[in-house]
Formats: sequence, structure tokens, C-alpha cells
Amino acid sequence: MTQPATAPTVAAEAAGDRSAATLVLQDVTLEVGDGEGKVRALDGVDLQVHPGELVAIIGPSGAGKSSLLAVAGALAAPTSGSVRVLDQDLGPLWERGGQSALARFRRERLGYVFQSGNLLPALTAADQLRLAYRIAHKRGRARSFDPQPLLDAVGMGHRAGSRPGQLSGGERQRVSIARALVNEPAVLLVDEPTAALDRARSQDVVALLAEQCHERGVAGVMVTHDHDVLARCDRVLEMVDGRLSPASA
Repeated sequence: MTQPATAPTVAAEAAGDRSAATLVLQDVTLEVGDGEGKVRALDGVDLQVHPGELVAIIGPSGAGKSSLLAVAGALAAPTSGSVRVLDQDLGPLWERGGQSALARFRRERLGYVFQSGNLLPALTAADQLRLAYRIAHKRGRARSFDPQPLLDAVGMGHRAGSRPGQLSGGERQRVSIARALVNEPAVLLVDEPTAALDRARSQDVVALLAEQCHERGVAGVMVTHDHDVLARCDRVLEMVDGRLSPASA
């Protein structure tokens, strides 16, 4: 069902070498709600994602996939366990209540691709990237930033001057991928990128995600219900009732 993982990835995991992984979740639990309504959204999750690897997470609705992205993306603090990105433990940032430090960490280390793209309607493709660059703590160099190479890399260089309303769904997702890569993230978190696309465009978008992860050494995690695109990913894991395991064939 999936392409074989690269040799370095297999060797590192066989040796249990967490230092080789960009993103490490260890025995992570997440409880949401209060009292009798409390639910364990994540239940002892272990996950390692290595540089240049795109990992797909599948599973039924309500299984905990969005919770996993939230914890990995420093948007929700785990109830227990640890989350590390590039050997930085996120626990102390949450414990100190450092929302500004967490926001800076997200801007500098993480990239996000959302289901709907979340592009600003009034901005051209090039301006979407320029704005993201300014936000990513690079205000001093913002005027010198050229979005064209990134747009070229995702096949959208010819649409640099187009606004979202002038683009197809697949083109909008390509722009959103370019925008997510503006800050040269260590980890790319992707939420249902093909939900609104037909089969051909879905294949193209996920192939592009895998290509960019491989070429840039980004650790990618993609939540999806689309089993048709899984062969484009390096590994496929399944989440059921908050627990993560290798997907069955």
C-alpha cells in the first residue's frame, strides 16, 4: 500500500534512535472535557517522523487525528507525555504559560496546510507568501523576499498574480503548500488536503507534498481519509480510539 521508507529512516527506527527524528511524540495522552464528559482523545501515542519523510495518518472520524495534529503543532498541551521538535522539548514552553514563545516557535519551526487552504481572498498568490514571510519574524528582510522561486517549486509560478477566486481547488492548495514552506519549517502538518479535490488533483497535491518533504528535508504529517493517495506517502499509520499503530494492508 505504501512506498518503502528510505534506508536511513528504517535504520534509525530499528535502532530506536530518537535523535535522528525531527518530530517525536512519546507516550502522549490528551484528555478533553470535564467530569463525566471527559474524553481521552490521545491514549499513549508514540510517533517519530524523520527529515524528508511524509507520514499519513488515517482512521475514522473522532479517532483523535485532529488532536494529534494539534499536539504536534503546539496548539494543544498534552495531558501527559512529551513532544519534541528538533530536540526541543515543548513541555517547558507550556509549563511557563509562554504563549508568545509558543507562537514564535510555531512561526519559526512549523508549517501548516489546511483543508480549505485558508488563503486570503484579496491577496494574489505572491502576496500570500509575502505576508507569511513578514509574519515569520523576518520583518527586517521582508522587502528582499522573492516569492517566485517557491511558487515555481509548486508549479504556480505562472499564477503569481492570481487571487484565490481565480484559481482551481488544486491550485489553491499548491499556493497554500508554498505558503507553509516560506519559513523553512522543520515539521509540516497537513490536515485533509484533498477533501475538496477530485482524484487526479488529489494525487497531484499529495505527490507535491511528498516531493517537497523529500527535497527540503521536512518531516511531514498528513491526516487524510483519502486512501487513494496513500501510495504517495512513506508510511501509513492508523488511529483508532486515540491509539496509533501501523496501518493494516
